[in-house]
Amino acid sequence: MDIVEQLTARAAADQKHIVLAEGHDRRVVRAARRAAADGIARITLLGNRNAITALAGAEGLSGDIKIVDPDGSPAIADYAEIYGSLLKRSNIAEETAIRAACKPLNFAHLMVRAGDADGALAGASHSSAQVIRSAKQIIGQQKDQKLLSSFFLMVLDRYESNQQRVMAFADCALVENPDADELAHIASATAHSFQNLLSIDAKVALLSFATGVHNSPAVQKVMQAGLKLQQMRPAMSITSPIQFDAAFLPEVAAQKTPNSRVAGQANIFVFPDLNAGNIGYKICERVGQAVSLGPILQGFAKPVNDLSRGCSENDILAMIAITALQAQAVE
Repeated sequence: MDIVEQLTARAAADQKHIVLAEGHDRRVVRAARRAAADGIARITLLGNRNAITALAGAEGLSGDIKIVDPDGSPAIADYAEIYGSLLKRSNIAEETAIRAACKPLNFAHLMVRAGDADGALAGASHSSAQVIRSAKQIIGQQKDQKLLSSFFLMVLDRYESNQQRVMAFADCALVENPDADELAHIASATAHSFQNLLSIDAKVALLSFATGVHNSPAVQKVMQAGLKLQQMRPAMSITSPIQFDAAFLPEVAAQKTPNSRVAGQANIFVFPDLNAGNIGYKICERVGQAVSLGPILQGFAKPVNDLSRGCSENDILAMIAITALQAQAVE
């Protein structure tokens, strides 16, 4: 059973209600149909009812999937009131709040905020900035999390001996230029999420252009992050700072850092900034032909996730399962 099959099987074992904000998108509808048919999650599609119904008919959508048009929803008055209260503006016009709450992206997050859905997923036709801005405003940050961050699951198919290799790359979507403290929190959160999703022990590599001690401020930042992370999570397997090849390949690790228990075996790769992380995951995906799942968001009060606008039907299906698993973990 491959990684995605494992994720979908675990999601199906305890079905959660996932709301998809982009019911007008054919890829989303196809993924919703498969998620419902395979029992991965209970699905609600948002958008113009007539448009979704026409698309649903063309795609053979199951009657098990709920279609909600925010403009005609009986919940809109309550959601508009929640939205207005979150803005902390008592004088916000009711029609302004209703208009904002009727936007499918906001409506999806309001459903999760109100407990009417377990998790939300969007991004097939919205930018990451739009998804994250709405989620921050409506769902908010988990109280015990210092930082909102993200990671991608990167799956290399038949890497060695026909076995898949799965990794987490962080942060590739949210935190632009983290300091040492923020890097440590990104690493800690990603390791926790990775272990929850896959039940695999995290082996964390904080990446740099140098392995070991170096006088460069850029390397010093990564070194400090590693020390902070070790203080936060003393039992965690960590190597820092380290070059990607030494973290990834045992034969390179044996030459560059032979005494490390993590080098050559890392499965969590923490990049020093967003430039490096975003470029790195796209190279791995497009040149290395890895399957990338994400960005998977972490630090929010309730499960909410983003999609790449270039996502496929299979990507969306996997992200429905991941969002459902996050909802299981919340319980």
